Amino acid sequence: MRRVVRTRQDIEDAIEAFAQEPNGALIPLPDPLVGAERELIVSLAVKHRLPNLYAYRYYPEIGGLTSYGADNLDLYRRAADYIDRILKGEKPADLPIQFPTKYHLVINLKAAKTLGLEVQMVVLVRADEVMSSATSCCSAYVAVWHDSDEPITAGNVRSLG
Repeated sequence: MRRVVRTRQDIEDAIEAFAQEPNGALIPLPDPLVGAERELIVSLAVKHRLPNLYAYRYYPEIGGLTSYGADNLDLYRRAADYIDRILKGEKPADLPIQFPTKYHLVINLKAAKTLGLEVQMVVLVRADEVMSSATSCCSAYVAVWHDSDEPITAGNVRSLG
């Protein structure tokens, strides 16, 4: 189901409609209104137990399930390189178009637990960042310790260190 939203009420109505569909999930596209209403969107996704995926890591930071999107810091660094080249005399029209080359997967295990979802180890290992609460706790560089044969879940993962 696809819905166009222009107001806060449209967002509430759309998420309510998604919640009525079986096996639904919420994937809001990046948009100024969606960004401004991110706390509402995340809280409604949790309220209606909708798995959710976002383009920016600040959604899992405030309780969203996961995000997968371009690394904005890398984009800014590359933009600075372009500015440097232009200031040194290159013509902007002569510079090649660049697309994102680095993407980040962020998973919030507390949100997964709230939704009753198990996150498999293969997904956790591929994540660039794994959060255990609404604030960041672990990065891809931190080892994950699990001492049983059960699937990894939000309730039985511990980090080393």
